[in-house]
Amino acid sequence: MVSVNLLLNAVVAGLLVGGFYAAVTLGISVTFGLLEVVNIAHPVFVILGAYFVYAANATLGLDPLLTGALLTPLFFGLGVGVYRLYYACFERKGEEALRGLVFFFGLLFIVEVLLLLRYGVDYRLVEAPYLGKTITLGSVGIAYRLLIPCLVGVGLTLALYFFLSKTYYGRAIQGVAQDSLALRLMGVNPVTVKAIAFGLGVATASLAGALLILIGPVEPSLGREYIGRAFAIAVLGGLGSIGGTLVAAFLLGVAESLTATLYGPSWALAVSFGALLLVLALRPSGLFGR
Repeated sequence: MVSVNLLLNAVVAGLLVGGFYAAVTLGISVTFGLLEVVNIAHPVFVILGAYFVYAANATLGLDPLLTGALLTPLFFGLGVGVYRLYYACFERKGEEALRGLVFFFGLLFIVEVLLLLRYGVDYRLVEAPYLGKTITLGSVGIAYRLLIPCLVGVGLTLALYFFLSKTYYGRAIQGVAQDSLALRLMGVNPVTVKAIAFGLGVATASLAGALLILIGPVEPSLGREYIGRAFAIAVLGGLGSIGGTLVAAFLLGVAESLTATLYGPSWALAVSFGALLLVLALRPSGLFGR
């Protein structure tokens, strides 16, 4: 019989991991939910961010969170460049459906191979003074390596929500998702707005990569585990709903944690794909979909 303390710890761990899942999924919510660009290469940007953080930590001793924050402008520019290339080669010609999907598949494997050639298949980790510490609240242990990514993930979600709802460019991004022609008639270039939105999605991936390597060691192919999970959270929360993404991330994190506790960790990843199929069948618009 499973003890109450074990279940309580599993729920708390699931909530903490869910906050991190939200950070990973935000870029998908923007690019797929608002721009309708199926960027399946998004997790590889997370892994790339993690390796940049590892390199800075190993060579210069920089704090992982600080490095992740400093990397966001670089990854924003990278995202803008990737979208410009995608637009010029596919979207402008109306070939974004299948060929655009192949483009992102190719990008995913190219980056993964480059990381393999540079770092090999060995797991890499970072060092920081707060890693390894734990807070104990009653019978519940809360590890800093999970607490910090959760808090940063929630903060990043709130920041993105307010950016999209309160700023000029944020409203323009939502406008291009609803009616790009009307936006063009107002004197705004939809391509520029989409490039900014895509860059924003990739920038969140760099910070998510810093959080990922705080939680545990990484290797180049680790991003594949997050493809189905990130899309499942985006669809479950409702495409384009930032608040829904956070709620769905918490739900999926708790579901995976309870599954791993009760039935073993090998079943945890199946929860993501099961949730994705269930939501697509019963409620395609998601929990908070328009």
